[in-house]
This record gives sequence, structure tokens and C-alpha cells, in this order.
Amino acid sequence: MGLQDVKLKMEYRSPGDNMVTEFYIPLLRHATLYQRSVGFFSSTALIDISKGIASLVKNGGHIQMIASPKLSDEDIEAIDKGYEERNALVEKRLLEGLDEEYTDYFALERLNLLANLIADGRMDIHVAIVENGGNIGMYHEKLGIISDADKNAVVFCGSMNESDTAMKVNYEAIDVFRSWSDPDGRVKRKMDAFKNFWSNSDPNVKIIDFPSVPKKILEKYRRRAPNLNIDEEQYPQSYSLPSETVSLPVAERRSYGARCPEGLKLHTYQQEAIDKWAAEHYHGIYDMATGTGKTLTGLASIARLSKDLNDHLAVIIVCPYQHLVEQWVEDIVKFNIKPIIGYGASPQPKWKERLKKAVRDLTLREDKQFFCLICTNATFRKAYVQTAIDEVNKIGTPVLLVVDEAHNAGAVSFLKYLDDRFKYRLALSATMDRHMDETGTKGLYDFFGRVCINYPLKQAIKDGHLTQYRYHVIPVSLTDEERMQYEVLTKEIGQNYIKSEKGYSLTERGKLLAIQRSRIVAAASEKMTALRQTIEPYRNDKNILIYCGAANVLAEDEDKSETAPSDVRQIDAVTRFLGLELNMRVAKFTSDEDIKQRESIKDRFQKGDLQAIVAIKCLDEGVNIPAIKTAFILASTTNPKEYIQRRGRVLRKFPGKEYAEIYDFVTLPRPLNDVNSLSKEELKADYTLVINEIRRMKEFSESSQNSIDSNAIIWQVQKSYDLTDKQIIDGIHIAS
Repeated sequence: MGLQDVKLKMEYRSPGDNMVTEFYIPLLRHATLYQRSVGFFSSTALIDISKGIASLVKNGGHIQMIASPKLSDEDIEAIDKGYEERNALVEKRLLEGLDEEYTDYFALERLNLLANLIADGRMDIHVAIVENGGNIGMYHEKLGIISDADKNAVVFCGSMNESDTAMKVNYEAIDVFRSWSDPDGRVKRKMDAFKNFWSNSDPNVKIIDFPSVPKKILEKYRRRAPNLNIDEEQYPQSYSLPSETVSLPVAERRSYGARCPEGLKLHTYQQEAIDKWAAEHYHGIYDMATGTGKTLTGLASIARLSKDLNDHLAVIIVCPYQHLVEQWVEDIVKFNIKPIIGYGASPQPKWKERLKKAVRDLTLREDKQFFCLICTNATFRKAYVQTAIDEVNKIGTPVLLVVDEAHNAGAVSFLKYLDDRFKYRLALSATMDRHMDETGTKGLYDFFGRVCINYPLKQAIKDGHLTQYRYHVIPVSLTDEERMQYEVLTKEIGQNYIKSEKGYSLTERGKLLAIQRSRIVAAASEKMTALRQTIEPYRNDKNILIYCGAANVLAEDEDKSETAPSDVRQIDAVTRFLGLELNMRVAKFTSDEDIKQRESIKDRFQKGDLQAIVAIKCLDEGVNIPAIKTAFILASTTNPKEYIQRRGRVLRKFPGKEYAEIYDFVTLPRPLNDVNSLSKEELKADYTLVINEIRRMKEFSESSQNSIDSNAIIWQVQKSYDLTDKQIIDGIHIAS
């Protein structure tokens, strides 16, 4: 097939006609030479000329481009009067045309493609200047010639260019002429004119070459091998039924790597995140509120990269917990991926053998250049996984590392495995910054790169991707015995701070003491009394979560965390109260239940067979239970990562769920009426707990529907302790 087989109109007019999908792509699919004069030279002109050329490149074709520098009247006057040397000023303006910065995926891919063509000697750029009687002008003809291997040519000329403005807004037009139907010789004259310009044979047009221009294009835009699927990605409607693929065998038409499922529609913010990630050389961070689709965005990103690399890719997905791995697998299989599932209790008993075979196939089988391993943090650090990654690198297959709940990867024991073996990188987290760990946070940003999307909970609620909620503060106090234990630990913690240039940080012993102290707050005995009173009106309702527990610590070599004895006591007490005293249908949801039991509990809960679940750590570990409508949070935490995640998981959308209710059991050192009589030392001992609780209340209150109610309580606590907003934000350091 050639140019004569393409159905063409005599003219194309915007906005009614789409030049790219109706003209360039169909013609360039059969072309071997593309000659263009584009008017003014700029990076935008380069992007415009690239639309549709992927097929030309695959055909081994070449591009010849003529452009003019964009000179102002002042520039021309300066040249005419000899104020500036002509070539120096022209070169300056040409290079300025490449100054614009792009973050758009398609623009960067197109510029990368052209830079590669220049490097391969398959694209040349000539600069044209009009000279007449000693005066200088600009060559501004817009002319295009597309030729095929059989010497057929299509010529087009007119006012139109391919920018979005031209195609969608302006009323512009081009005329089209065919060499095989050229009775008045117009095509030959246009082709001869371009040939004369190109060879510098026209007496009125001076052709000048500036080596600095292609050099800057190469340095600025060449990033990797060219993406020859760029036209298909940006204009898929032109490739819905390409005649070239109709006769291919099924095995060649079917992709082996990751692909988005048919019918999947990403939100605008998700698509923009993927485009930005691709523009950042497939490095980056998705900072997205819990419940806004991080997993699907991550998987769609994998599909994008797999397609860009023609499925020559190894994907490693890492999650902190085994049940998170299983949640990912539910979606992974929808993306044309058959994952290797790696952790201690994997449903694939021979997953290690499968991993070895997948690595071996990269060398032995051309049809199996893609594989995906999903594993826990603990498994990722095992020697056999690290060895497999090393082998993939030796083979030369690029590796994409995707880390879910990526804040966990900032631990020293994990950071040491983040290195140059992973050419492509993606971090997913609702709270990327690590609590009280600047070094770990910096390590994550240094490795993964820029934040490609910051989509906070407040914005997600506003956009309707998370449900609205009402926030209720339930203040409780420590008993005298609990407060005494709390103060003893606080004093000892104060002796375990280390001062450095970056500020204060806790020793390892100090961190353990802080965990012990947090458990006292989480298990405060008054919480049970307050819960009895607060939950009574809900005894006949359903979709209720009672969330217990304290600090969540995951051992480095474990796939799940253990439950502390104090947490067990609270869970048992709450479960007995709900089941025996209120006669509610209730179940525990802890680390004691295996994955199948958890799935059964979730299913019964979402169907309404269970009214309530009493859980620990599930909101921190990423368990997805969107049916939760009313949450009673007994587990206090000072870690923003934890309380932001907990709230986000409660706000997931679910049929019939118009809004959520959150009851936050806020623990204070003592009743507020007793604060006025405290000494400075006693006040000082209270500050850490009070400030941390106020911070959480403010965070929860800000986006709630009833912030006036919660703000009144916050103000009362703040006034009782005579704390300013600045002190709440900055904190009063215990070591000061």
C-alpha cells in the first residue's frame, strides 16, 4: 500500500477536520520522506511536526525541516543598522525558541523522538532567512510534502498548523494536491521550490546551518530510546482498526505485558499523575489521600510503562503486609498480569521456583519479556529476591519498583536496598513524610524523585471521591495511676533525646519508651465508660467499627505485626460488651484471623449480617472496608501518618453511604477543671500529650461538616492550658 491508497479531501478546515487523525497519521503511515517548512522555529514547532511521524520512523523514513528565526522589528532594525552581527542574533533567537520547559508526557516523548532522529542522522533542520536588496526578512511559508517509496507525493500548503489552538479554536485551512493527479504541475513546482530552498539555490532565501541548535535539542530532550507508539497512545481513535494488523496472528496481536482493562476510566487527577510520572523518566511519588485510588493509579502506571517498553519489563511491587498483597492481587489480575505472589504464607507454594523461571525466560524466550513479582517488605529483603533482581539486571531487562505505603520504606533496613538496579520507580503513600525521621524521609525523596501528584483528603472530599463526615470529640482523662505511669515514662523519654544540627531525635530506647507510653493512652480505662454511653444509640445500627490498639510496630522479618496484651484486653472487653450487653452481632478483626477469615468477616459486615467489627491495626495496615459508616476510634495516636490514614479509610465511598460519623476518644492527662491548680513542672509533663491530641483534633475538625462543635472543645482545651496556635504548631519540646 502507498499514498495513493489513502482517501484524501481537496482541503481541510479547522475546527471541523482533525489534521492529525484524518490527514497526517493515514499519510505518514506509508511515507518514507517528510519535508516541512513550519514558519517560526520553536520547541512547539518541533512537537507539531512530530505528530503522526511514528509510522514514518518505523518505515526507515527521513525528515527535512525548514524554519525561520522569530525576529522582532527591533531585531531586524539592529541587523540592518549593523548593531549586531546577523548570525549571532539569529542563533540567539533560535536557541531561545528551545527555552520553554515541558512536563506534559506527550510533549516530552515527542521531543525525545525527534532528538533521537537527529542523533541517528534521520532528521535535518535548516534555517531560512529572506534577503532582498540588502534587507533581511523572515521566511514564513507553510508547506508540507509527504513522499512514499514509489515516488508518489502529497503536497499541502496554507495557513493551518497542528497546534491545539489551530485544530480546536482558529478557523484555518490547507489545500491538498496529489502528484498522481497534477494536471497543472502544482505539485512539481512546490517540490522544486522546497528542493531549491533546501539546497540553498533560491537567490532570495539564505539557508544557514547552526550546529548549536541540534546540539541543544539533543542535550535537552534526548532521554531514552524513542517511543514509537506515541501516536497510537495520544490518538488511539486512529488506530482502532489499523489495516496493517488485521492479518497478524492472534499471538502477535495480544500483549503479554500489563494493559489497562477494557472500560477502565481514570479520573483526571489520576491520568495527570501518570503523565507527570512518565515525564519524570518514570520516577516519582503519588501522594494521594487514602481511598482516592492509589492502587489503580499505580497499576495503570505499570500498564503505561509496559506498553511504552513493548512489554520488555520486570515489575516488583512491594507492600508492608501480606493482606495488602492479596488486595493488590485482586486488581492486578484485571490488568492482564499473572503475578508471582511472594510471602511466607503465599497461596502459590512454589512461588520461588516461578520467580526463577520468570528470570530465566527473560533470556530464553522472546515472548516472555515481562513478569511481575508482588511481595511483602520482609520478603523483598530476602536474599533470594535480591539475587533475582541482580540476575534481571545482568540480563539487561529494566526493572520497575513500585512500593505501596512507601513511608515504611524509609527505614534504614529498607533504604539500603533502594539503588540503581531499579531504572524505574514509583512510590505510593497518603503520608510520604516519616514521623520524626528526617533522614528516612530524605532518603525516600532522593530515591523516588518528585511528587507527581499531591491529592489531599480535603480536595478528595470536595471533588466527591471521598464521603463527607461528621467529627465528634469524646474527651476522657487518665486515671491517677495511668497518669503516674505516663509521667514516669515521659521523664525517662526526656533523658533519651539526642541533639543534632537537624534538631532533636529519640534514641532507640527512647522510641521503645514512647511506644509504651502510647499504649497507656490507647488503653485508658475511661474509654470503656465513655464508649458505653456513646454507642448506646447505635445498638440497632450496622456498618459500625470500633477501632482499638496503640502504636503499630512491624518487625523487619515479619509479614504481619503482633498484638500487644493491653490491646487484646481492650478488644476482648469491647467485644464482650457489644455482644453480651447490647446483643449486637459483632466479630473481632485482628492478626489472629487469617486471610480467609478476614475476607469472610468483611463480606458479612458489608452485607449487614454483622453489625459491628472490633478491630486493631486494620486501618493502619490498609485493609479496605468501605462499608464502615460509623467509627469509634479508641486508639489514640500522635503519628500523623496513622491518623490521616485511619480517617481516609473510614471515608471510602460505598452504596447508600451519604456521610460517615467519626467518634474520636481524645485522651487528656487530667480533667480540665484541675489544670488551673497545676505547677509549672506538672504543666510541662502534660504538654506533650495535650499538644499531640489538639493537633489531631484540629486535623480531623478542619474538613468535617460540624467543625463548629469540635472547634469549641479544641478551644476549651487550648485555653485551659494557655497554649497559643504557634505553640501547637511548633510544639514545646520536652528536652527544652
